[in-house]
Amino acid sequence: MAQQGVIALERMGGSAAVQAVDALRLIYAEAFAGPPYNETEDDVAAAFRRFPVQARNPTFRATLARCEAGEPVGMAYGFPLGPDTGWWDELTEPVPEDMRREDGHRTFGLMELAVRGPWRGQGIARRLHEMLLDGIGAERVLLNVHPGSKAASAAYRAWGYRKIGEARLWGESADLHDVMLLDLR
Repeated sequence: MAQQGVIALERMGGSAAVQAVDALRLIYAEAFAGPPYNETEDDVAAAFRRFPVQARNPTFRATLARCEAGEPVGMAYGFPLGPDTGWWDELTEPVPEDMRREDGHRTFGLMELAVRGPWRGQGIARRLHEMLLDGIGAERVLLNVHPGSKAASAAYRAWGYRKIGEARLWGESADLHDVMLLDLR
């Protein structure tokens, strides 16, 4: 049964996100615990060992959704990709050089977007996504999504993303992920 109540969204920079890390970790752990992700406690710990480094990026931004009682229900975060990003190197098939060119402003990398189970299907992910991207000034947004996550893939397609390739994140033993791009121009 879906949870009801007023959902408040907050946009924050890196230092505020670091202070909200417990809420972000709770959302991440719950949202990615089940199939197709099957994230373990060790996976969550590894993701949040990287988080303070990501949040130190001066262009990092996050959005956090809370229900009326203050409980965290959803989050999104990312930052523009720098010229030295390895994101394009993870694709299984190379893309044209013009597509992979980065300057720190051209492409916003959407690192995570998640809503806890009881609050899904209420448009919270879309609101988080819209608030996160509002005013970023990038030409496009890049993300990775597990193809087994049918709801997420469908949402991204409905929002205008298109698949541009596949990537094997974190090494050869990892599942393939769809790499999707949203043109903001």
